[in-house]
Amino acid sequence: MADETITTTGIAAHGASRLPSVQVDSFNIELKDEEGFLGDRASKGAFRDTLEKWRKPLRNTGEDPLGKELSEDISKKELDAILLGDDVDAWAVVQSAIEDFAQELAHVTRRFLKTKAWEKTERIVVGGGFSNSRLGELAIARAEIILKAENFKIEMLPIHQHPDDAGLIGALHLAPSWIFEAHDSILAVDVGGTNIRCGIVETRRKKAPDLSKACVWKSELWRHADDEPSREEAVKRLGKMLKDLTTKAENEGFKLAPFIGIACPGVIESDGSIAKGAQNLPGNWESSKFNLPAILVEAIPQIGEHDTTIVMHNDGVVQGLSEVPFMKDVKRWGVLTIGTGLGNARFTNRNGKGER
Repeated sequence: MADETITTTGIAAHGASRLPSVQVDSFNIELKDEEGFLGDRASKGAFRDTLEKWRKPLRNTGEDPLGKELSEDISKKELDAILLGDDVDAWAVVQSAIEDFAQELAHVTRRFLKTKAWEKTERIVVGGGFSNSRLGELAIARAEIILKAENFKIEMLPIHQHPDDAGLIGALHLAPSWIFEAHDSILAVDVGGTNIRCGIVETRRKKAPDLSKACVWKSELWRHADDEPSREEAVKRLGKMLKDLTTKAENEGFKLAPFIGIACPGVIESDGSIAKGAQNLPGNWESSKFNLPAILVEAIPQIGEHDTTIVMHNDGVVQGLSEVPFMKDVKRWGVLTIGTGLGNARFTNRNGKGER
């Protein structure tokens, strides 16, 4: 299976350190402290726990300004509305949670910056759904201030693209530039512990050769966690989603490249297998007998008139790659993705030119 993957996916190894625009210095580092994995202290669940910590004593006196809704059920939109509203008590509760979370984010970031792999990092972009909110923006900005007060020369900012799109757009940077000479779009997949998202990513190279104007033309989302499928059922559904999108793109007149970029949790081996970190996916994706790229090549052997090429990498890496066009003014930069855990990757730009 591994040999077949290498010959049928051709242009690049999966999980590669050397990519067209950047060197991947590290990804998926699992730092620990006495309480467990350090990244868990800056996850979306950690923020909800912090919010609950501040609400609990108020609730005990019957004066919780956020009402009876569970902390885990309050949407980011609702929390953002509180930050912009006139209820000072509710604002104070949310702001207290933001401050605590920012302290934790700064603590975790500090630990990353002190590792050899993250040495001399100049900028960190923060992705994941949490960053796509006012409360996320405030927490990120506050974490940056905390670190700068400690003389860390670092910038922290939210990811440019919507986090849902970033995991697809970043797949463009897994492909060599020559593949876009005759094509204007690719298929991309973002596999997560709750959702699988597939999309058609439009390069828009005529507007911006550095791919800074790339966008998701159309995408499909499957919340597989609700259906609890087997591994085989999940892969079959994924294949169907890709075939449906291919048909839609061709009908719309897109010149779809014979390339599929996949973002997937875990440590991705060069043959397309997953060494570890895929425990939240349906079934056992870490089995030595399972190889997603090889299975998809069999399901979709050609796109247009050309053999299908597939490259898979860690999901944090791929989300970070969506920032490549916006990192021309620095050499070393990283990404942190706030989700169920804390995804991470560090990059060094391979060239200073915007065009690929």
